[in-house]
Amino acid sequence: MNQEVTSFIENLPAWQAEVGEKLRQMVHETIPGAEERIQYKKPHFLKNGHYAAVISPSKDALAFMIMNATGLEVPKSFEGPAERKWLKIREGDSPDYELLAQLLKQASSTL
Repeated sequence: MNQEVTSFIENLPAWQAEVGEKLRQMVHETIPGAEERIQYKKPHFLKNGHYAAVISPSKDALAFMIMNATGLEVPKSFEGPAERKWLKIREGDSPDYELLAQLLKQASSTL
């Protein structure tokens, strides 16, 4: 675990920090050995040197972006172009971490 990423998540508003930490743990469970770092002022997760996922906070949401998503079947609640899809999580939402893990596993399987 990267201390910069830990500090970044800890310094988010409480609800974003809680969701962010759950997403981080989910990424590491889904992609054993994933590298993490702060890039472009947000946490990025890499597999074999390739971007796999990004946690991107905004004022009222926390977006979880899955890279290499071309061909992935995602629910309508996801946004973004074919190559990367993200889910905006807002305060009070209950994201389906299991579904996110399955999508991340599929998307990162070719990295």
